[in-house]
Amino acid sequence: MFQSSKRDGVVVAAFDGSGDGQVLDLDTAVKDGVLGGVGGGVIGAAVGEKLDLKKMIEELDLPEIPSVFICPISLEPMQDPVTLCTGQTYERSNILKWFNLGHYTCPTTMQELWDDSVTPNRTLYHLIYTWFSQKYLLMKKRSEDVQGRVSELLQTLKKAKGQARIQALKELKQVVAARATAMKTVVDEGGVSLISSLLGPFTSHAVGSEAIAVLVNLELDSESKTNLMQPTKISLMVDMLNEGTVETKINCTRLIEKLMEEKEFRAESISSHRLLVGLMRLVKDKRHTNGILPGLSLLRSICLHKQVMGLIVSIGAVSQLVELLPALEPDCLELALFILDTLSSLPEGKAALKNCGNTIPNMVRLLMRISECCTQYALSILWSVCKLAPEECSSVAVEAGLAAKLLLVIQSGCNPVLKQKSSELLKLCSLNYTDTIFISKCKLTRTIL
Repeated sequence: MFQSSKRDGVVVAAFDGSGDGQVLDLDTAVKDGVLGGVGGGVIGAAVGEKLDLKKMIEELDLPEIPSVFICPISLEPMQDPVTLCTGQTYERSNILKWFNLGHYTCPTTMQELWDDSVTPNRTLYHLIYTWFSQKYLLMKKRSEDVQGRVSELLQTLKKAKGQARIQALKELKQVVAARATAMKTVVDEGGVSLISSLLGPFTSHAVGSEAIAVLVNLELDSESKTNLMQPTKISLMVDMLNEGTVETKINCTRLIEKLMEEKEFRAESISSHRLLVGLMRLVKDKRHTNGILPGLSLLRSICLHKQVMGLIVSIGAVSQLVELLPALEPDCLELALFILDTLSSLPEGKAALKNCGNTIPNMVRLLMRISECCTQYALSILWSVCKLAPEECSSVAVEAGLAAKLLLVIQSGCNPVLKQKSSELLKLCSLNYTDTIFISKCKLTRTIL
């Protein structure tokens, strides 16, 4: 339990021991490491330069801080603790603001103050400063150790071959994934170009997979991306997308998508039947569902290049994606619908959607179920298909419950464009029915669920 007392004009905080009745003052707490010091010693006292407490607090951003260090007003660590006559300690600026608002009470106990003076709690400040110094110096030491190790690994990569090169890449991958400082060191010391140079037509998949696992976690500048867009490097990524482990496939997918963000990216780089087939295999892999989202994300980016859209349709992606829809999570579902909607702008895309038996039932089922965005895509796809073959597709859609769903969209609070499109589709579907029969089809049934 926290207590406080005055000793020679300085307020001293104290803590109960482990049930033996002893009370330790803060000096003893520092020496014994009661508040989680490093090894119980006061590392900060041996440092030549004076560390700035505010800077340490901001840079450390620790999730857990001893409660006695926290100001009861701001709930932030104190940098200039002062104590009131009630024995409660606050950050100086916070308690002075309290007084300036006309309060002459202790914020914690709400006792009226018989003395409005504040006493600097130097012992508590010393403990706060020492505790943060220890943490800060340890962080700096670890950071320096990481930077040094990254430099060593980069030097090893320049000379090593075979298994030694693979081991160096594996360790570098682990360090980069764990430490932001490691990423910066790799970039600053030219590691991106060094690792990129390892990728080529004669690179083994063992080396390539580890190199890509490092690169995908780094900030790549324009020059680095341009270098990685060389045909031989893209070809290696495509090979590993088809033949590597799931982790490697995902990393290749993420790296290619990163490269596509570059303005100089050429659509020819992704106009590859083998790339698209490998991507669809990743998306359809039911044993490793963690590849679905990155796979669909890359496919979405590829769809934005008109030169490649026809190739996507030609590999049978439309029917495969339609069949996947019922099993997809909402974030993946939205991506898949975007892709299908984009491909429906092509004549061959429309035809592929029409020829897939589950297109209409799946789209009708998705209306008003997941999100307004998904409803928009599904409605757009239904419009494309029903427009292509009004008599055939409209009747199938109505039997699947489309009319009732469209009425729900029209009556909902969604955007006016969706309502207008729903009205137009409803009118198109009604052309094949008498008024009486069509009205019966518009009744809410289990098909809207």
